[in-house]
Amino acid sequence: MLGFLARRVAATVPVLLFVAVFVFLLLRLTPGDPAAIVAGDNASTEQIEEIRAQLGLDEPLLEQFGLWSAKVLRGDFGESFFFKQPVASLIGQRIEPTLSLALVTLFITVVVAVPLGTLAAYYHRSWLDRLVMGFSVAGFSVPVFVLGYLLIYVFAVELRWFPVQGFASIREGLWPFLERMVLPASALSVIYVALIARITRASVLEVLGEDHVRTARGKGLPERTVVINHALRNAAVPIVTVIGVGLALLIGGVVVTESVFNIPGLGRLTVDAVLARDYPTIQAVILLFSFAYVLINLMIDLTYLVLDPRIRY
Repeated sequence: MLGFLARRVAATVPVLLFVAVFVFLLLRLTPGDPAAIVAGDNASTEQIEEIRAQLGLDEPLLEQFGLWSAKVLRGDFGESFFFKQPVASLIGQRIEPTLSLALVTLFITVVVAVPLGTLAAYYHRSWLDRLVMGFSVAGFSVPVFVLGYLLIYVFAVELRWFPVQGFASIREGLWPFLERMVLPASALSVIYVALIARITRASVLEVLGEDHVRTARGKGLPERTVVINHALRNAAVPIVTVIGVGLALLIGGVVVTESVFNIPGLGRLTVDAVLARDYPTIQAVILLFSFAYVLINLMIDLTYLVLDPRIRY
């Protein structure tokens, strides 16, 4: 286990290095002068040159990369051009809403999708199976922002059950937190419920036809035990894989969802930074999302060993 973990961690280093090089070049190769953006429209040539020297843009490219990498390893991503504060502090302020949205969405997705997919497989070709598959098709077809605005109109504007937008930390109380999370998490979870329900159905349906399941039934075990302990457990590897991939894909989903529901998270920060050409913030967010993606894939690989000890790499 420790040897496998060490190899997998070592394999992530080239990926993170490639991302770091790409992010570093993002500032240097894109059109426009970062020093001129920081200085503003009314800055003189001397002021722009002074800011360029402060940012280290007048140094050789390789030396710039070395200095920038050393700062990043210390957690120093520079100062935001647009927000005029350290990027690390800015991310620290915005990470809680995004993490909260992702975790609540993941909870809703797993609690709804896995039982739906399992029931659809068990009652194969029944009305329930067709209903779940129809929902999956609809879930893939409706964009997140359309569903988000629809939920706002019905449950916030018309019924007034939930606030229209905003975020409340869980430190302010469980109910204020949940009432602002229900609509965005529901809108974001629909496509992932559709995806995971389909994968769960296909995986469980395949396992239900295997010999060990028929043997378990032949022993007289209750159907609930057969489905959960013998079918669902042996179908867990592909289900965990798609759950992990779905969690990584939430990175893109939160950008749209946070904009629709005006949640001050990393997704909204990314949009604001792109519109303002705030390169230090964009670089830091890309690095953070890339690290999260690599970490999720590492956790998926470790989960395989727990679910099925026969798996070897």
